[in-house]
Amino acid sequence: MTSSPVSVYDHYRASESDHTDGIYRVVGADDEAVTLLRVGDPDGRRVNTGELIRVTHDELDGFEEAENPDRKPSVAGALASAPKTAYWSVLSFAEEVTAHPLPSAAAFALVLTGYLGDGAVPLPDTALSVLSFVGVLGLAYVGGGRMSRLRRT
Repeated sequence: MTSSPVSVYDHYRASESDHTDGIYRVVGADDEAVTLLRVGDPDGRRVNTGELIRVTHDELDGFEEAENPDRKPSVAGALASAPKTAYWSVLSFAEEVTAHPLPSAAAFALVLTGYLGDGAVPLPDTALSVLSFVGVLGLAYVGGGRMSRLRRT
């Protein structure tokens, strides 16, 4: 049962109503009726139905207040998905690097020269740092799929 005035973006659940069970968002209200958009299923998960209903204020008594199904992801959910995300990121990077062996090898050679070249290559430390940086950027460019996108255009 509604206890406060209805405002746009309020959320209600069809409880004692003949309407489809789920969560509805108020998308319009005037003195006579309220327009509701179904945005959640009975379990509170977000749905995109496009289903609009218009109910009188008396009919809205058959609805109860509900939470917005557009909840933001939790920190715990993000942490739980981090290993899966890391796995797919590494896999994608490896596929891109192996798909473009010459640019990858050149970038990797720059990184190695920058890090290990102190005794092998007579360059100042600044130059070696620049080589490492350029090599890392090259690997990021290739591994990030930029080379594949260039070929598609």
